[in-house]
Amino acid sequence: MQKINNPYIDGDRENYNCFGCSPNNKTGLNLEFYKDGDSIVAFWNPQKQFEGYQNVVHGGIQATIMDEIASWYIYAMLDTAGVTQKLNVEYHKPLYMNTGEVKITARIKELTEKVAYIYTEILNANGTVCSSGTVEYYLFPSKVAKAKFKYPGKEKFL
Repeated sequence: MQKINNPYIDGDRENYNCFGCSPNNKTGLNLEFYKDGDSIVAFWNPQKQFEGYQNVVHGGIQATIMDEIASWYIYAMLDTAGVTQKLNVEYHKPLYMNTGEVKITARIKELTEKVAYIYTEILNANGTVCSSGTVEYYLFPSKVAKAKFKYPGKEKFL
């Protein structure tokens, strides 16, 4: 597994406050990502502020995690940036807060010229899939991603 660099940390630090991946966001998820073959992986320890029902990670937080890892798949594997067009989530089992580290995975399901379909899963500490989803991501041409959205290029991630 190869750790993925977060080039946004070194950029405009003052304004970099992403809920999903900024280590500067004290109320955020603070996710870090790894390349594992053709997949992107993250590990996360749920905290009390992300609770829905007692001892269960809120479903909206799970969807946010899926959306975040899909964007990092786009950055690190497809060499561009984009925006989420659609997110379909299935909740299979409760994701409990107190069972240890959670594993999140993302891999390509389908790719067209303008759209990537990223399949995501959230697994509990026992390896059970608690939720899964497909994120439909509109892809910007690389030049547009770099010029308008400050995408630094794939080489800055890997």
